[in-house]
Amino acid sequence: MNLILWRHAEAEDLPAAMSLSRNADLQRVLTPRGHKQAQASAKWLRNHLPSPYRVVCSPAVRARETAAALCSDAEVLPELGLGASVSEVLAAVGWPGADEAVARVDGADRGHRGDRTVVVVGHQPWLGRVASRVLAGREMPWSVRKSGVWWFTARARDTEGQVALRAVVHPDFL
Repeated sequence: MNLILWRHAEAEDLPAAMSLSRNADLQRVLTPRGHKQAQASAKWLRNHLPSPYRVVCSPAVRARETAAALCSDAEVLPELGLGASVSEVLAAVGWPGADEAVARVDGADRGHRGDRTVVVVGHQPWLGRVASRVLAGREMPWSVRKSGVWWFTARARDTEGQVALRAVVHPDFL
């Protein structure tokens, strides 16, 4: 299974008077620079993603706008919201057990055991914590840059489960 973590692109700041409102934070939109970042990262992903793939995202507008740069049918999952836990995120996408959460789109499988690809569009700090849990086995406060992409692959070698880091892509280099 491929797990691709993609942080939302740059979004507008909240006015100070609204900074404590969770609902206002969910409504933040991408800046012009953020749209360019999302497009650049989406182009890189399109050039490298195996087909088929599934895109899931946070309910926040900035995450949905980022995901829309890649596809028009991203699934909005409440489990990927601003305060998500690592366990909630991994369970929502079925990591690493590809056979437990096969998505169906138009009646066709988007993947099958062992080769499913899920792109997760979300937020800090949980994206960094997911990356650390997947790669290092424990949660640490790692940082994922805005519109940055981290690509992991779960595989079995000699009956042992392994995780490989396939790519870390910084948007400024695209």
